[in-house]
Amino acid sequence: MKSITVAALVLIISALTACGVQADSASITATEAANHVGESARVCGLVASAKYATETRRQPTFLNLDRPYPNHVFTALIWGSDREAFPYAPEGLQGKWICVTGVIELYKGKAEIIVTGPTQIEMQK
Repeated sequence: MKSITVAALVLIISALTACGVQADSASITATEAANHVGESARVCGLVASAKYATETRRQPTFLNLDRPYPNHVFTALIWGSDREAFPYAPEGLQGKWICVTGVIELYKGKAEIIVTGPTQIEMQK
């Protein structure tokens, strides 16, 4: 029985690696982020929705991981004043797997990281 469990685990890890999903104990999911408020962490997930709110005060860009707005569980927030640091339009990350690094905060009950530069966002395979 033990050898079957080990074989199944190896098969699952191999399948995930082949799909480009990397197991990283230093990363947490978007859903887990709310349990780590105040901590510096690396939050990974799929950009389910992205919006550059040009008509809103401070012109924020919202990258919502795993679930689109308004059902989002985590947001990477980029203020308009920080967009010039990016060599690409951050909202173009919609549909891509990313990891965001920074201090997790809570805003209106939702976890977020305020991103000030492109080095905080790592695109995944």
